[in-house]
Amino acid sequence: MNILASPPGRLVVEIVFDFVCPWCYLGVKRLIFLLERRQDLGVELVWRPFLLNPDMPRTGMSRADYMIRKFGAEDRARRLYASIAELGAAEGITFNFAAIRRTPNSVDAHRLIRYANPLGVADRLVDRIFTAHFINGTDIGSHQALADIAAAAGMDHAATLAFLTSNEGTEFVHAENLHAHRLGINGVPCFLIDGEHAIAGAQESEVLERLIDLASCTARER
Repeated sequence: MNILASPPGRLVVEIVFDFVCPWCYLGVKRLIFLLERRQDLGVELVWRPFLLNPDMPRTGMSRADYMIRKFGAEDRARRLYASIAELGAAEGITFNFAAIRRTPNSVDAHRLIRYANPLGVADRLVDRIFTAHFINGTDIGSHQALADIAAAAGMDHAATLAFLTSNEGTEFVHAENLHAHRLGINGVPCFLIDGEHAIAGAQESEVLERLIDLASCTARER
């Protein structure tokens, strides 16, 4: 993937993810905890869109319909979500799957992160969107809901809403999703570190730490 320019000495970690993926929320939370603990790592995060449901209607669909289509039965989905909720609790995430009434199309949420990046609030906004979806049950496919979340993160509400109601950035999201598949990324989260190392899944922070330390050492030796 093309890596965005970063300040000298900064290690770039690209996160390929989707907002409707609970494993992504878990993996991102573990990475953030690691970076808060190891501020010496000097990492810059780059958020890369991935669409788990590329054919999702733009307005989303009811949660019940989605679970039946995705898992075959609601009971099977609930068992899986119970396991994820248990893992999330250990990381301070209070997953509330019962609050989710609609499974959204995540294209607009990804567009919003790209829009927020030059403003320096993308990292904060990613966490707020995950929280809105998985804890508050907010429909993150709604332009109004996304604009409200952005405003709470310090962005201009009217400007954000105007951006969301445009089509700007939609092609970028689909192109990034296609590029990820062409690179062989078929599941998320996937962490790409310094353009040299890649690891998929909601890894424990210790695993990510070892890989980032390795990448840092390799970068210093160049």
